[in-house]
Amino acid sequence: MQLNINVTEFILLGLTQDPSRKNIVLAIFLFFYMGTLLGNLLIIVTIKTSPALGSPMYFFLFYLSLSDTCFSTTVAPRTIVDSLLKEASISFNECIIQVFTFHLFGSLEIFILILMAVDRYVAICKPLHYMTIMNRQVCGMLVATVCVGSCIHSSVQIILALSLPFCGPNEIDHYFCDLQPLLKLACSDTYVINLLLVSNSGTLCTVSFLMLMVSYIIILYSLRNHSAEGRRKALFTCVSHIIVVILFFVPCIFIYTRPATTFPMDKMISVFYTICTPFLNPLIYTLRNAEVKNAMRKLWSKKISDDI
Repeated sequence: MQLNINVTEFILLGLTQDPSRKNIVLAIFLFFYMGTLLGNLLIIVTIKTSPALGSPMYFFLFYLSLSDTCFSTTVAPRTIVDSLLKEASISFNECIIQVFTFHLFGSLEIFILILMAVDRYVAICKPLHYMTIMNRQVCGMLVATVCVGSCIHSSVQIILALSLPFCGPNEIDHYFCDLQPLLKLACSDTYVINLLLVSNSGTLCTVSFLMLMVSYIIILYSLRNHSAEGRRKALFTCVSHIIVVILFFVPCIFIYTRPATTFPMDKMISVFYTICTPFLNPLIYTLRNAEVKNAMRKLWSKKISDDI
């Protein structure tokens, strides 16, 4: 593996260099990041403290909220700080760490979404055996497995990043470190590395998206044998999951399955899945889920009564 540290830091050009527009970026990122933290942490606390939310679906929702929080934190805080600076820089080591953590928690979210689809399939298509198949031990093993898978995926990203020789330009035309913008700065042929990137991140996004959509199509097809009330409840759950899947995966597929070319819109599309989707997940899961809303009301009522 070729390591080249001729470049010790990178300049992040961000979403814009215009001072007035930087203030807009600051406001947007601060709003979405604070909403992401509050919404996901509320879900985490609610699930952990509510006995009524002990089913496998909420076990996986807990880890989805946790991964959302960490995923957004890998990008948003630095972008908020960088918006206050005239010139934003990031050291080589910090850039590599950001690549690792970004892909670690991003891939973890992908795997958790797959587990949630599996959970919904078993719950709807195998209701009599649901608690036997999706017991707590099985769920714990599944989460541990996807954590290992996320570590492997992000480690591959680090290996690819460290194999890039940087010996000249150091301006990253992006607001965070990722392999795609780093490829433009490498002073060697990046064709093979780009193919590896597409086969790793691109394949992960595309295959996962197809698996999820097929699983939900099967689930929706199986609803024809359920009662009207059962169909309505299952449909609401599946629709909310499908919305999350589309919002997260379509931008990712657009970014990571292309050849080594970049478009001006890439940065804006990245904004969508780095801060918008983690922000929307708590809204989608709480506004369309009566059990979570009731548990939150009880938690809030208990907090008020304790304060009194």
